[in-house]
Amino acid sequence: MALFNHKPDFELDPFTDLIFNALLIFTFLFLMALLLMNPPAKSGVIDAKAEFIVTVSWPDNDPNDIDVWAAGPGGRQVWYMRPQDGLMHIDRDDRGMANDTQTVDGRVITNPLNQEVLTIRGRIPGEYTINLNYYKSENNQPVPVNVYVAEVNPKLNVLHYSTVTLQKQGDEATAVRFSILPDGSVTGINQIQTSLVKALFK
Repeated sequence: MALFNHKPDFELDPFTDLIFNALLIFTFLFLMALLLMNPPAKSGVIDAKAEFIVTVSWPDNDPNDIDVWAAGPGGRQVWYMRPQDGLMHIDRDDRGMANDTQTVDGRVITNPLNQEVLTIRGRIPGEYTINLNYYKSENNQPVPVNVYVAEVNPKLNVLHYSTVTLQKQGDEATAVRFSILPDGSVTGINQIQTSLVKALFK
């Protein structure tokens, strides 16, 4: 009987088998390379760049120029002419409506937001003072300024929130003062007034 001697309809070519296996290996390596070049995005993860963030804002579309000034340990001080000193950094000098427009394809686009952000990128022990200065008035109106201080590392913790109204051009007010202890904790939050602007230019 020829039942167990049936010959297949095609010949198995060792060279074809080798090419097929090589193609499988190449495809596997290609897919692995794609995965390594494009790792899955981690949604909701924020890489913290600061220890503290101070946000100073005033009403949208308000044309007046409010400046944030800050003083830290060791005589460190930041303001619009010196946006970085040590571990303190002013991210942007917002000049009211003066630098809030951009022309795109002949059309003027306006950003109504008035905001300055100060970051403190370490926990150097000592006292920190955050002041507001009504630098320039375009309408001779009082300006309510919101000040928000948050500890962002290792988790978000709001330390202070207040509204300070500056009445006229040239006014200066201390929005908040606080101290960082050697162990990194925050203490002594207050609004005891002191001048940074006058002290610098006296």
